[in-house]
Amino acid sequence: MQSSTIKPDNKEQEQWTQVITSEVGMFDFNLKEVWNYRDLLFLFVRRDFVAKYKQTVLGPVWHFIQPLLTTLVSFLLFNMVANISTNGINPILFQMSGIVIWSYFSSCITSCSTVFVANASIFGKVYFPRLVMPLSIVMSNIVQFGIQFLLLLSTIVYFLIKGEPQYFGITWLMIPIYVVLMAGIGLGTGIIISSVTTKYRDMSVLLTFGVQLLMYASAVNYPMSIIAQKKPALYAILKWNPLASLVDGFRNAMLGGNISLYDLVYPTIFMFVSLLLGIMMFNKVEKSFMDTV
Repeated sequence: MQSSTIKPDNKEQEQWTQVITSEVGMFDFNLKEVWNYRDLLFLFVRRDFVAKYKQTVLGPVWHFIQPLLTTLVSFLLFNMVANISTNGINPILFQMSGIVIWSYFSSCITSCSTVFVANASIFGKVYFPRLVMPLSIVMSNIVQFGIQFLLLLSTIVYFLIKGEPQYFGITWLMIPIYVVLMAGIGLGTGIIISSVTTKYRDMSVLLTFGVQLLMYASAVNYPMSIIAQKKPALYAILKWNPLASLVDGFRNAMLGGNISLYDLVYPTIFMFVSLLLGIMMFNKVEKSFMDTV
């Protein structure tokens, strides 16, 4: 008597634990998958920090030198020559606080804007959620911000030792909020620009020039309150720049100026919109960017 066996259906045999496909919707954020690759995220953070200073003489000390020199130049130009008021705040601390938070945003948006072009070799060899790369850039730059923030704290202590009263208050609790909002806007706008630079490389050159100009429209070297008093027409334009409110708010929270929670509403909305639009464009471009970079 001949026995027969029944083979299971192929669909029953194929029980995949992970499926990799190029069919990713614009609204598929895959945040759970990004979380599953958090170890890779931290490896990228470490790689970025080590590679940046591996063949330098001073290494991370450059994070101290850059804001110090920029602060001195800004102090000479805006406070000594132009004689711009700082509302009673020490002008050195005024300039340094604005420069520290602006440097973080500038690094985030500039590095995220080239994420596809700079990492094309990695993207073409191995699979991982592409959003991990710009997130690692934002996180590695927070290390740079931490070093420069330590410099700012040291400068505050220096003036305190010299006998100049300094502010230490509850508004310091607002500082992480300003940093997160700056990081979110830098990430969102950065990946929007990175999605465009896959086809139009000259956008990266335009971005470098634009960030330099944007600095002067973001209250880095002057208080928004002075502009509101003396140039109300100009203030009506500048207030549409969310970065101006964040830079001015960070400085006031740090040094004891007036802050308003209402001023955080517009930057928060801008951050979420830029992140949503950025991820949508990122998902669309990552399907075919290897054909253009």
